[in-house]
Amino acid sequence: MTDAQIRNDAALVLFSGGQDSATCLAWALGRFARVETIGFAYGQRHRIELDCREALLDGLRALRTDWAARLGDNHTLDIPTLGEISDTALTRDVAIEIGEGGLPTSFVPGRNLVFLTFAAALAYRRGIGHVVGGMCETDYSGYPDCRDETIKALNKALDLGMARHFELHTPLMWLDKAQTWKLAEDLGGAGLVDLIRDYSHTCYLGERGERHAWGYGCGDCPACRLRARGWEGYVAGKI
Repeated sequence: MTDAQIRNDAALVLFSGGQDSATCLAWALGRFARVETIGFAYGQRHRIELDCREALLDGLRALRTDWAARLGDNHTLDIPTLGEISDTALTRDVAIEIGEGGLPTSFVPGRNLVFLTFAAALAYRRGIGHVVGGMCETDYSGYPDCRDETIKALNKALDLGMARHFELHTPLMWLDKAQTWKLAEDLGGAGLVDLIRDYSHTCYLGERGERHAWGYGCGDCPACRLRARGWEGYVAGKI
């Protein structure tokens, strides 16, 4: 398999089961002939997001036959060490607030760097040259590993460290949450919007009891508030 075939034919999508990663998966399905997915169990409080993936994958297959044909394996990697060394609100029962240094306590140091490195290692084994992630600078919580500059620097390091060219894609990097909802509509119509709203999971606390206009969640954590504001902006733009 040549490098050109690797780059042009296949992608590995970081697929947590959340709104952003589900949108990125649909984006990749429209661009690559073979698309595999990867999720990470790292001791997160909202691990229920990983359980949402199968319903999302089934829904994507049902929406379009070409997507069904392109969807490949869904991988899950257990990396509990990340949670063990991360004293954060995503891995401990502590309040989500602004901590020392101005970063929210939901920041898991090194998380996206670890995720992308493991994804690239798997992509190397699977003959995949494209890796897709939902990192975003526009609507983010100040996480330094979501920045475009960080992703580009890591891309170069992965190329050098594995002696193979990878291309890291971040299709949401410059979109806010309302624009992310709109992108989902552009990619898969109302059916994809409904699928993401009803079956993806974003709530940091792992709550799926109450159904809101924008989906399930506690309604109060930063992730729920961001998703709700984005939904309101998306709906307002359609009126």
